[in-house]
Formats: sequence, C-alpha cells, structure tokens
Amino acid sequence: MIQPRINRRQWLGTLGGTALVARLGRMNALAQSSPPDYKALVCIFLSGGSDGHNTVVPLTQSEFNAYKAARGSLALPDNNGALLPIVTPNGTPYGLNPGLAAIHPLWAQGKLAVLANTGMLVQPVTRAEFLAKAVQLPTNLFSHSDQIQQMQSGIPSTSGGTGWGARAADVMQPSNGASTFPAAVSIAGPALFCTGKVIQSASLLPGFNLDPSGMNLWPQAAADARKVGLQQILQLDSGLALVQAANKVRKDALDLNALLTGGSAQLATQFPGTTLGNQLQQVAQIIKLRGTVGMSRQVFFCSLGGFDTHGSQSWQQWDLLRQVSEALAAFQLATAEMAIPDQVTSFTLSDFGRTLQPSGTGSDHGWGSHHLILGGAVLGGQMYGTFPSMALGGPDDSGSRGALVPSTSIDQYGATLAAWFGVPANQLASVFPNLANFGTSTLGFLG
Repeated sequence: MIQPRINRRQWLGTLGGTALVARLGRMNALAQSSPPDYKALVCIFLSGGSDGHNTVVPLTQSEFNAYKAARGSLALPDNNGALLPIVTPNGTPYGLNPGLAAIHPLWAQGKLAVLANTGMLVQPVTRAEFLAKAVQLPTNLFSHSDQIQQMQSGIPSTSGGTGWGARAADVMQPSNGASTFPAAVSIAGPALFCTGKVIQSASLLPGFNLDPSGMNLWPQAAADARKVGLQQILQLDSGLALVQAANKVRKDALDLNALLTGGSAQLATQFPGTTLGNQLQQVAQIIKLRGTVGMSRQVFFCSLGGFDTHGSQSWQQWDLLRQVSEALAAFQLATAEMAIPDQVTSFTLSDFGRTLQPSGTGSDHGWGSHHLILGGAVLGGQMYGTFPSMALGGPDDSGSRGALVPSTSIDQYGATLAAWFGVPANQLASVFPNLANFGTSTLGFLG
C-alpha cells in the first residue's frame, strides 16, 4: 500500500503512540452527559484506488451489455444472485458487489446511498476539453501519492498542507466549547485528512495499549509503589520544557488508556477482528466517550489498503469489500446502540477509480469512481450524481480504456458532508477553495 508523505509535524504527533491525548489533561473531564447536538464524520479511505466499476454495476440491459463487453473477464455476472440488486426511486436497477452483502439491507432502509463518478477536479471538465487540454486539471493524475494527498486535502495539487476533514472541524471548533480533546482523530496512523490549522488533531493505532510496561510485579504492593513513583516523576516540575512536555504526553496517555479500557467506553456490539473492524471499533469507543470529554463535533479517519488491483482483482476486491461491509455494518449497529445513528455519517474515499477495460486479471489506474455514504441522516436508497456511460472511448472516458472523467467533484462531495456537519454555507469556501467553480455546492444526500 502506498502511503502519503509524512512531514515532520505529523511524525512528531505520533511519538509513543500518545498523540491522541496531547492535551487530554485540559479537556472538560467533568462533563457528565452527551452533548445534545453531537455530530461525527467518519472517513473510510480505500487505499490503492478502488474499482468503482465492480462496486456498483448498471443493470439496465443495454448498459449491462456494454459493461460486460468492456470489462471482459472482470465482468461480474448478473445471475445466480452474484450481484446484490438495488433500485433507485425512478426504477433504475443496479447491482452491488457481492462483497457488500452486510450493508446491502441498508439500501432498502434508506441508510445507504451511492455517489456516482466522483473525483478530483479543478473545475468541470468534458472529455473533449480533457483531450484538448483546454482547461486546468489536477496535477499528476493517476499517481497514487499525489492523488492520495489531493483527495485528503481537497486541493487539486500537492500544495495542500491541511485536510478538508480537519478544516471542517476548524470551522466547528467553537461547538466543542472548553474541551481540548482532539477534534480530528486518525485511527490509521498519520493522515493529512485530520491535519488542521486550529483544532487539536491526533493519530492512534487501534488496540494500542498505552499502559506502562514493567508494572506486573509481585507482591501487588510493589506494583502499586512503582506506579506511584511513576506518577510522581511525571508530575515533577524539572524546569526543562522538553522534559515537561514529554512527561505531560505520557501522563495524558495513561489517562486516556484508563478511559478506553474502562467500562464507559465498552460496547455490546461485536466488531469483526479485521483491520478496518478494529479501527471502527476504536472510533465507536471514542465516540461513546463524547459526553465525558465534552465533544460536540468530531472527525475520524480510517483506512484499508490493497485496492491497487493490477491482478487477481475479482477475488481480492470481493474480499476487501467484504471487510469494508462487515466493519461498517457493525459500526452502524454501534451507533444505534449509542442512540445516535442519525448523528454519525460514514463515507468512502479513495485515491482514484480504475479503468473499465481490464489489464489481464486486474485493472489500471483511473480517475472518477463511485462512493458509499452510510448513516441515519443519509437520504438513502438513491443514486446521486450522474452514472457514467459504459462505452470505451465514450462521452465519459478520458481516453480509450474507461478511466472516467468525473462528473462530480470531491469539493461537492465534501461540501455536502461539511454542511451537514454544521459548516455554514458562507464558510464552505474556506474548506473547499475551488467550490465556487461548480454550479451546485451541495448534492442533497444528507437530511
């Protein structure tokens, strides 16, 4: 899996696995009840470039025939229940990849929506304009490292130093009052998506035990004495700023560990023991502490790699989407257990889509792709955006292999999420500087 470049600031933020609590000692630990206006955004980044063509398949006869002709050996069959049927309100049929079985019921429940053919743009682009190089384009299209950075920053170049999730949290930081608990948390290591200018942001690895080692002594009195000694060391004012800062981070880590391992963060919902399942379980546990830490707005980032499917795609993509689906289904149940299913919205992002035309048993780097949005506030059971033509060299192809020219921008996708999060309409441009280039700022998939 190719990762974005990590700068010095991000690296320092992860030292000791304790950055999540860099200022935990000053959080509003006395808050006793859940904030009444709580909202959270949870990004699921499908790293490597997720193949939208085999995530959502058109099932009208003409388009399915075109899909089969273009995809060749990668085409998914529409019979024997291989594709999971979904129908839009106007009666247009589509099929979901069978790996998405765990979240398939959410479509009928109105909690799952698809946003079609979305990608990084500077401004609207047609096939003709792309081929003629008549308009400005994002830099280094089809490059993993560049497109990962752009999709997380919301800036169509590599100059973005902050993430759009964190910029939305910057705007909403006053909602969190006196709490200094991090408003943007990555559960997948350092992530540009969670780097802001105002908010406290942090990274954490799921299941990371922040308890100090060397405390399992016998008799218990000896262990207790050692713990007291450690606390005294951490509280000692040495007069050295660097030592004081390190001691504070360590003390904050111990405080957070007590919260995460205590009963107040535990949930009855069972999560799959997969990479993404463990990440989303950690997110759910932190959300459960929202009243304790006094948070009203939070942004989270999770990631699953392996989507750079140049070979063996059919099985590999099914297994990856199965992991995504089962983890998200459990997370949706956890939000219901916490009685906040309409206050948490999960959504997918990826570097880019892939080519409609296969390359052996896999596919190559593309551009536009389809994304999933889940949650109680989602106006689900609908296809948003414009679903593309399946014709190679057709009106939506950037060339001749089915690398889609996006019809919806990441600016519009993110602005819809940010508006639901609470960012006022007149401040959306501060989160997405190119939003004014697109006729429609928000897409209506959240109520």
